[in-house]
Amino acid sequence: MEYRFLGRSGLKVSALSFGSWVTFGEQVDTDLAYNQMKTAYDAGVNFFDNAEAYEMGKSEIIMGKVVQKAGWKRSDLVLSTKIFWGGEGPNDQGLSFKHIKEGTEAALKRLQTDYVDLIFCHRPDINTPIEETVWAMNQMINEGKALYWGTSEWSADEIRKAYDFAKENHLRPPLMEQPEYNMFRRDKVESEFAALYKDIGLGTTIWSPLASGLLTGKYNDGIPEGSRLDLEKYSWLRKRLLETEEGRAKLQKVKELASVSEEIGVPMPQLALIWCLNNPDVSTVITGASNVEQVEQNMKAIELVDKVDEEVMDKIEEILDNKPGAPTDWRRN
Repeated sequence: MEYRFLGRSGLKVSALSFGSWVTFGEQVDTDLAYNQMKTAYDAGVNFFDNAEAYEMGKSEIIMGKVVQKAGWKRSDLVLSTKIFWGGEGPNDQGLSFKHIKEGTEAALKRLQTDYVDLIFCHRPDINTPIEETVWAMNQMINEGKALYWGTSEWSADEIRKAYDFAKENHLRPPLMEQPEYNMFRRDKVESEFAALYKDIGLGTTIWSPLASGLLTGKYNDGIPEGSRLDLEKYSWLRKRLLETEEGRAKLQKVKELASVSEEIGVPMPQLALIWCLNNPDVSTVITGASNVEQVEQNMKAIELVDKVDEEVMDKIEEILDNKPGAPTDWRRN
């Protein structure tokens, strides 16, 4: 396993990490979750990602039970949660000080740990001033309930505003962002955040590297039974990916990418993961799985990185044809 610095935090995370979104509590019970996480841990994964919203807390409960059962040394783990959607009550959502405090404490109980290494604001909250959220996150760190904090799906402007306010007031600033990033979703990571890597040392814990399974190639010939798109609760995702012109165009590109995959002997899932890993601004790629075999396949991507050289990346780029453009230079000279 390769370990990368998470921005300028000084913290090292495994280049491939493991997340529980979609699967834990829905497709995966505690016993299967144990086998999945142990497989990832044995492969060198140290970062395990979660959120209060995942199956309304059930995902955190399962992960907490797994960590206790495995008996892993706490200092060997980097655990995260994300706060925003905690329930149906009037103060169970958003990024108010009240919900951040109560949501964090509830998450820690479910995870059966005294602290999380990373705590993310799961989305921006237009109803709460960013300054209030910065103070609240700083307080969670002061209370020892989290070590670092970051954001998820925030804009570059929102991150910079939070960072500047924190620095001006001697508070802990956000040091990492968790954006969606894959071959079909590139703008934020490759363009919008470009200045933040240099200016504030932003780290990224990217999610959906396989584009909700589309980049595995398993939907090239229909929807396999038991897959994510086969679940009724994800019918919206099925329609977006497979029943729209944009979705069908992506599917065609996946079929073309499959030819590159076959040519170099790297399965499609690993090819998509390696493509993400080849971006130096990606700190860690969060993987997910519904069975142990998928975890094993994902982890093998590290062994195949060298097969996806510059020439292969150029072939992929030609197929994708979606590289974000460079900022316009309006100077005449």
